[in-house]
Amino acid sequence: MGRLKRSITGIILLLLFGCTGGNTGDRTEQTKTSTAELKESLNARGFKTFDYVDEKSGDTIIMQQYFIAFLKRGPNKSQSREEADSLQALHLSHLSRMYELGYADISGPFGDDGEIRGITIYNTPTQEMADSLAQLDPLVQLGILSIEIHPWWAAKGFPLR
Repeated sequence: MGRLKRSITGIILLLLFGCTGGNTGDRTEQTKTSTAELKESLNARGFKTFDYVDEKSGDTIIMQQYFIAFLKRGPNKSQSREEADSLQALHLSHLSRMYELGYADISGPFGDDGEIRGITIYNTPTQEMADSLAQLDPLVQLGILSIEIHPWWAAKGFPLR
């Protein structure tokens, strides 16, 4: 269990600190207006946000609440190899659709054979919506995977590197 917690902690730290800060230095009035408009748009659509001023750059950073879905082993483990491969294709199709529709920002499996099989970060206004979308995954519906969702804050618009 200690190894699993270290793996999860490492991935979360990678996600938190693996971002680059974009613009530095003085921001133009147009950029500040764009930041305010972005925050207003997010809040109007039901997303939770807060902002802070980066002490080094003076930039206003918008933090948005996302939801991390941990995809865990489910109780149903009775698939043949052929059936598992076919179901995996449906699972990947579901994740691709979530990404294309703008509901999921990133997904991926863990590199070990632990209880937690992978994650998806949902970009939805509520945890209930993220949970509903995650429950549409064919592997979840069949009990091959189960979902555990947690709120997570990240800087809006900062790319992974």
